[in-house]
Amino acid sequence: MTDPLAQVIELLQPRTVFSKGISGAGRWGVRYSEFGQPGFCAVLEGRCRLVVDGEAPVTLEQGDFVLLPATPAFTMSGFEPVTPRRIDPRATPAPTEEVRHGRQDGPADVRLLGGYFLFGSPDAALLVSLLPAMVHMRGVERLSTLVRLVGEEASQQSAGRDLVLGRLVEILLIEALRASQAKGSPPGFLRGLADARVSGAIRQMHGDPQRPWTVAELAGEAGLSRSAFFDRFTRTVGLRPMEYLLAWRMALAKNLLGGKGIALDEVARQVGYGSASTFSTAFSRHVGQSPGRYARSDRR
Repeated sequence: MTDPLAQVIELLQPRTVFSKGISGAGRWGVRYSEFGQPGFCAVLEGRCRLVVDGEAPVTLEQGDFVLLPATPAFTMSGFEPVTPRRIDPRATPAPTEEVRHGRQDGPADVRLLGGYFLFGSPDAALLVSLLPAMVHMRGVERLSTLVRLVGEEASQQSAGRDLVLGRLVEILLIEALRASQAKGSPPGFLRGLADARVSGAIRQMHGDPQRPWTVAELAGEAGLSRSAFFDRFTRTVGLRPMEYLLAWRMALAKNLLGGKGIALDEVARQVGYGSASTFSTAFSRHVGQSPGRYARSDRR
């Protein structure tokens, strides 16, 4: 059976992990400007406060895990009032040792492992837009174990390090995102997968993107009337069914065009277009440049 979540993670191509130990004591607070790359944080011991722009403030406790697929600006602090120190992660050199905020001596009030990685996909922005802005999980031991393994591997220079890190991050992402699937989550890809009717249609689109799907056919797969399916899919995913199908086909097409030796008509066929010219028109309208030009720039 097709696994849309695994397909999205694979297409995102997570790679290049950076992680560091972070601790805070006494009165402390830091304000990070928007970073744009996916970031994560696991609380090893203690508690602290996290305020991500656009999200409700949360108290992080030991065992908590946070994933920010696009890392907007955020503030992290202790619980005493403080003016946070501003940090621009794009301009600040990456530290090589544990970062200590607040009081420099004595025991820490909180210890965390934080870090970020990169998405290699040329369509990362589109795929990330389908994910929640923040994933906050509590009491998921598997995530804590994976984060610890990521931290250990990132701190070493063992043979095969990059390959192991890439696989660990893929698993970490899948575990975090599938653990966060809930009907109460905001509209998006994960909420769609949590809906028994909508997820059936998503699986069909991912499993057979070559098929000339119609809303009526997808509604039949979901066991709903056309109008009921259209409304439910749009409300749950945040995109109309055909918009989602187009976005998925274009993401696949970009991935295929970035490869070598695949003819344009074969790319068109694999993403559901009857001819190279029809595909080229749709791709140019969606991406803003022709498939040939995109392929050349992507390879460069």
